[in-house]
Amino acid sequence: MKPTTISPTELRLESCAPLSFDLLVYDATPSGIAAAVRAAREGCTVALINHTHHLGGMMANGLVQWDAQSGQRRCPFLREVLDRIESHYRRAFGEGSHELDHATYNAAHYPVAKVEPSVIERIFNEMIAAEPKITVLPGYYVERVQRRFDRIESVLFREMGGDRCCEFRAKVFIDAGYEGDLAAFSGVPYRVGREGFDETGEPHAGRIYTRILNGRNGPSEDICERFQFKSFTQITDGIHPDSPRTGDRCVQAYNLRPCLTCKPENGIALTAPPPGYDRGEYLNYGRKNLALYRPENSLNGKATYNNAILPGENWDYPEGDWATRWRIHERHKNFSLGLMWFLQNDQAVKASDKEYFRLWNLPADEYTDNGHLPWEMYVRETRRILARHVLSEHDFSPQPETDLARTFDDSIAYTDWYMDSHSCDRDSTYGDPVSEEYPYEGKLILSEELRPGQIPYRSLLPRGLANLLVPVCLGATHVAWGSVRLEPCLVHTGEVAGFAAAIAIREGILPGELDGEALAAEISGRGVEVKYPIGLP
Repeated sequence: MKPTTISPTELRLESCAPLSFDLLVYDATPSGIAAAVRAAREGCTVALINHTHHLGGMMANGLVQWDAQSGQRRCPFLREVLDRIESHYRRAFGEGSHELDHATYNAAHYPVAKVEPSVIERIFNEMIAAEPKITVLPGYYVERVQRRFDRIESVLFREMGGDRCCEFRAKVFIDAGYEGDLAAFSGVPYRVGREGFDETGEPHAGRIYTRILNGRNGPSEDICERFQFKSFTQITDGIHPDSPRTGDRCVQAYNLRPCLTCKPENGIALTAPPPGYDRGEYLNYGRKNLALYRPENSLNGKATYNNAILPGENWDYPEGDWATRWRIHERHKNFSLGLMWFLQNDQAVKASDKEYFRLWNLPADEYTDNGHLPWEMYVRETRRILARHVLSEHDFSPQPETDLARTFDDSIAYTDWYMDSHSCDRDSTYGDPVSEEYPYEGKLILSEELRPGQIPYRSLLPRGLANLLVPVCLGATHVAWGSVRLEPCLVHTGEVAGFAAAIAIREGILPGELDGEALAAEISGRGVEVKYPIGLP
């Protein structure tokens, strides 16, 4: 079952008459799909435009797992997706099977759930195809935005790698992309990189050198029990006193995140190193591993590969054009394949380790049109809009009087992940740490500070625009973004954006004119958890 798409033969060049919809959603990330499906079910006609030909964002591009610290299913769309995943593995492997257990969303284990990329992509496609009011345009990106005063009037999209263009008009627009392109092209003010301590006063703001402790649980056992969190065994334990704490353009590291298989009958082994391979890059590389799980913890023999990060080599991506972004993508892809080749073949790797690494290969049944590699890399952080409220470390940290995160009257979603960041610049990953005691530049694992954080509706509303909602690159500082950026949370904000768009259209107003408290009350009655439901007074 495929979604309704616009055929290329229907598109003429730039002079084509605009296509009109109630709502336009840019980028079919899980957040964008949640927004589009929700708005369509509320009666809106929806255009869903995606910059690749495959829908599903990182969940369909090798993530393999849902990252959360609780088992809360938070909103109707996520609950339906999880039910469909579990039904698939129940049918395929049976009740009580290893696969069903690992696919079931439950904080009794970490990750809270896993899913194969092809399975989640099919589920997303089926959910979109079941909504006749959704029309999909795959393989197009934002070329130009027509804006009048405080609203977007139309957006021109261009074919990725081609010349076709098409213009869309809508009453409401949602930017659900990882890059925030629609917001940026609309003139929305935004930030890229880290705020300085002198600007925000956040304890972990700016350029900092940190150390990470392994094997120590954080947050404390009573916090985990109170909120039913899955404990995490790493914490940030100190900042180098000479850290400048200044703001900069650095964003946390990206990587290509392939799905690997340990099933010999499904594996495709590398037969040669990738273009530009340099074994010297890997000799002192600090993340020498492949699959994130052991074979016995894999899902249908599959695991995610999350080790080949390149801190400092992605800073041009957030504001780059697509040629720049694809160049960065290719560098990350080849580095990932190079690390895999090195670990499986190089004489510097112990024979016993090579034997284990050779268990893992590219899956024959994933990404069959792309050399069995994801179509997108893991873009962890780009732009963050200047919203009506910009979330900060202060909002998500325990407040002295309550030991809880800050509350908001217009809270419409929540976080259940600690504030974290992969390294932002070169560090011990490359064997050249800033210092032996503080080897990481910008890496954060603030698990001891973990509390459920509230996301106000205002953080989805850009300053100066009344008909645009931004549920992914929403208003947050670099530090606070580390708690927001996980897919369950972004699905949550995406479905809320779909609700808000539909309610605004129904009432004949703009999303920026909606009362946040009234919105929270309405969607709470429709099954959206607007505040964390466990362990709160």
